[in-house]
Amino acid sequence: MGVNAVLKFFLPKDRVFYNLFENVAEELVKMGDKLREVVREPDFDRRGRLIKEIEDMEHVNDDFTHQIFTELGKNFITPFDREDIHYLASALDDIADYIYASAKKINFYRVNPDDIGIQKMGDLIALGCVQVHKAVTELRNMKNMRQITDALVAINSIENQGDDIFDMSIERLFATEPDAKEVIKKREIYQVMEIVTDKCEDAANVIESIIVKYS
Repeated sequence: MGVNAVLKFFLPKDRVFYNLFENVAEELVKMGDKLREVVREPDFDRRGRLIKEIEDMEHVNDDFTHQIFTELGKNFITPFDREDIHYLASALDDIADYIYASAKKINFYRVNPDDIGIQKMGDLIALGCVQVHKAVTELRNMKNMRQITDALVAINSIENQGDDIFDMSIERLFATEPDAKEVIKKREIYQVMEIVTDKCEDAANVIESIIVKYS
């Protein structure tokens, strides 16, 4: 068997990781968009239905992540370091988990999401998911390094903005909210939403490590 035949034999297994990572990233974009709908939906029951959609998407992403780990266990040909594949899969899974946690807490605590801090965080999370998707998609070929690095820079900026919005929201909350229970509930929602932007940055850091090794 010639070298080309050997490469063709292994290539489909190699590509399965790119397909799965892209599937996860696409689902994250949908989850980010749906979270933006949640934080702008005033009706509790309609919010509940949107949150159920996010939960379903999170389960889909769990399945993709499980497939990545399964492929990692049975394939010795991988597109980049096995450790990096594990780190990236875990980082993307964390983004999905915390998006769902953010949405769930809004209705669990019966908080009115008509709050500038919550809505700005929702916008940032959606933008972060779009940038993660851009970076993940370019990993397949690593030809457009500018697009990857631009996405990584954007994710870093989003994380910094998330920190700023969190600080300003907490300051405003303590200054204007007389109900201590509302302070506690909203503060926890801000925290979980800010963690989503941190998790986007974690994924960006893994991607940066990969492109440094293989570009």
